[in-house]
Formats: sequence, structure tokens, C-alpha cells
Amino acid sequence: MTLTARQLTLATLDRQLLLERKRLDVAEAVRQVCAVQAQAPASPYLALWNRVEGFVPEDLDAAFTDRRIVKATLMRITLHAVHADDYAPYHAAMVRSLRASRLYDRRYTSTELREEDADTLLPRLAEFLARPRTGADVEAEFTESLGGDVHRLWWALRTYAPIQHTPTGGPWSFKLPNTYRASAVDPVDETKDAAAGVRRLLLSYLRAFGPASAPDFARFTLLGRPVITQALSELGDQVVRVPGPARAALFDLPDATVPAEDTPAPPRLLPMWDSTLLAHALPGRVMPQEYRPLVVRRNGDMLPTLLVDGQVAGVWRAADGGLELTAFRKLDKAAWRGLTEEARKLAALLADRDPAPYSRYNHWWDKGIPGVESRTVKGE
Repeated sequence: MTLTARQLTLATLDRQLLLERKRLDVAEAVRQVCAVQAQAPASPYLALWNRVEGFVPEDLDAAFTDRRIVKATLMRITLHAVHADDYAPYHAAMVRSLRASRLYDRRYTSTELREEDADTLLPRLAEFLARPRTGADVEAEFTESLGGDVHRLWWALRTYAPIQHTPTGGPWSFKLPNTYRASAVDPVDETKDAAAGVRRLLLSYLRAFGPASAPDFARFTLLGRPVITQALSELGDQVVRVPGPARAALFDLPDATVPAEDTPAPPRLLPMWDSTLLAHALPGRVMPQEYRPLVVRRNGDMLPTLLVDGQVAGVWRAADGGLELTAFRKLDKAAWRGLTEEARKLAALLADRDPAPYSRYNHWWDKGIPGVESRTVKGE
């Protein structure tokens, strides 16, 4: 039977724990959803609050501190929180792309440094980052030997070297200035380890976002199509093709299931840059095309969203001691009732940590959000 667009949406929501919160250890929850976008410090917390039954922020604090969950630059050259055991293969999968994004960039090539100058510093950098250091510490350490180009060198290295961010405190574990620590990852064999890493990442991706196409996986990672095609070929019968509503071939795990088309999807208040909105080729599965310009701003900022029946229906922000919910379309009473209940619980969680985690992005609302209706909800 050919899967419908609605079933693909429900499959994504189900595998992302957005159809029903599950009682899981936070590290296992992160592993189940592949990775959690961590560009904003609050986002991993809010992502897991949406997915884990009885989520306690202190559990995520502890997981970051114990390094059971690590934060590093990975897919899409963006910060992600991943299970510690997944970091090495994910990094191996992404390192060539991460490296190229910096060493071939004119901000690096305009210096007199060569690619080899960066690569040969990796062992020394790993030794220096055996304990947490700030970027300023790193630049000071290398300035004498490298001179004025050290800033751009560090800009490149902190993206592709096996480096993780370390907690610095604050309401969401990480605050400026960032501190960094070398991971235990050995130097990558760019033929063997990278290929195995792509296969591992692709299987994790399908488990978390499938059924999905090669362009979907490319969108999630920014890996090239030849690399993805090779991984699909090497995985053999570990993946299967499934029929879908579009021309692009869909792949999935052999034992994966897809919810029935009439499965209801509960309301959710997703954080900024939630991975669910970034995991598939445009237009995606939960974002109506006409709302994309309202949610995804020109500079790439992706505002916190309201999900109604599995589709983005508006945005939210902290305001007036609670949460301001703005709907892009007319919502019925049941939808507002569900969103209000979620908002009360989220506002209560934020009140104990940081009542306005995304306040620096309020300028987008100041410029005008063309909603049909807005409501402010106070915490429980």
C-alpha cells in the first residue's frame, strides 16, 4: 500500500515522540530521536519536555555534566546534543563536510595558512583541551606560534576537530563564554570510519525520521548525494524501499511501522529550530508551505512553533509573565484548549528556570507576526 502524506507526517511525529510522550531516560530519548538541535541553550530542554513523560530539567543537567549527552557541531554545521555513544560515528560521518566548510571558506583561505597548518595542530589542540578551556584560552595558547591568524584558525578547528562543548552553568547548562573539551575520538580514517559513520547516522536517521528519501537525509545532514547513495548501497537489506506519494524513493527500516492515517496528533509547543522541522526536504512534513516565511526568517532563525493536529499552526514566545500564542489560522475551541493546557505546563517549567529563554528574538515579533488570533497563557 502506498503511504500517504498524512501517514508520513504521523510517522515522523511518532518516531519523534510527538504523538505520545514516553517515560524514558533523557539520554535514551536523545538517542531515539537521533539528535536534538542545540543552537539555543534552552532548545534541548524544551525539545525533551515535549517528548519525555515526567521530564525533569535536572536530569538533562546531569546528563550534560556526566557527558552521557554531549553537545557538538555536527549535522548541518550546527550544534546538536547527541548520545555520547553516537558522537564518534556521527562525527566521522560529518568530519569531511565540516572540515571543507571551514578550510575552503574565504575567511580561512584569505589567510596565509594552509589546510595542513590546521590539520597538524589537531594533536596539540587535543592535548591542550584535555580539560575545559574557553576560546580565548585557545587563542592565547597558539598566538605566539601562529600570530595574527590564530582567530580564524580556531574558527575552523572548533568546527571540525573532535571537540565538544562543556557545561558552564546557567539555567540551561551552557552560557557564554563557551568552553570546549577534546573528545576521546581517535583521528578519523577518512575512508573506513567515515563510510561506517554515514551508515550508522543514516540508520539512526531513519529510525527517528523515516520513511525518508535521499534528499531528506541530505537536507538533515548537508552530506552530498554520492556519499548517501553509497551508504544506501552498502546497507543492503538493512533498509527497504517503501512506496510514497511523491516521486523520490522512500527508504525505511525493515521492522518499522507507520501509524494509521486517522491517528490523532496532540498539540505541542516546539522550541526554536526543532529537528522535526529540519529533517526533510522542502516543504517538509509538518510545515504548511504558506507559513514557512512566517516561521523561518531570512537570516535562518526558526521561531518556536505551535503544532495543531501535526501541522505548524502558529508561533509562541514568552510575554507578560506567561506565553503568548499566535495562530496563523482560525483554530477551533478544542485546539485552543489543548494548546492552552500545554502552554500552562511549559510556562510553569520556564518560570523555574528562565521565564523568557528566547527573548533575544523578540525583534521578529516587533516587526510584526501576521496572526489571526493571539492569546496569553499564564503558568500553572
